[in-house]
Amino acid sequence: MSLIPSWFGGRRSNVFDPFSLDLWDPLKDFPFPNSTSLSANFGENSAFVNTRIDWKETPEAHVFKADLPGLKKEEVKVEVEDDRVLQISGERNVAKEDKNDTWHRVERSSGKFLRRFRLPENARMDQVKASMENGVLTVTVPKVEEKKPEVKAIEISG
Repeated sequence: MSLIPSWFGGRRSNVFDPFSLDLWDPLKDFPFPNSTSLSANFGENSAFVNTRIDWKETPEAHVFKADLPGLKKEEVKVEVEDDRVLQISGERNVAKEDKNDTWHRVERSSGKFLRRFRLPENARMDQVKASMENGVLTVTVPKVEEKKPEVKAIEISG
């Protein structure tokens, strides 16, 4: 039973059902994701936009941490290019749709993501290690040990 018909979008609303309200989204045609629009164009970009990665430098290494909830290590790829570029990529697959299902809200992103970082000269590209635990990818890039200048004491004569 509809108390307020919706002229926009062909869906009818019920003021007593919070999930059936048609919300006007003034930003729906702009090329960035938001929580109320479900445009097919956003599927490829939303996972890319939402992949957050922290990069910290310690005295021993550069450490990258990426939040990738719901992904298995087989779905993530970590690569190193010759010109000191670290690339983290993967794909989050869309859940299978059943024609009988009624979706009220879809906010989890899906699609491919790709992040690239140019590493500094002190990165040891041949010793990069990656691990994944509880949906957090950790990539560790050791640093070249800095040679400390050798100090030699000179005896003063006289």
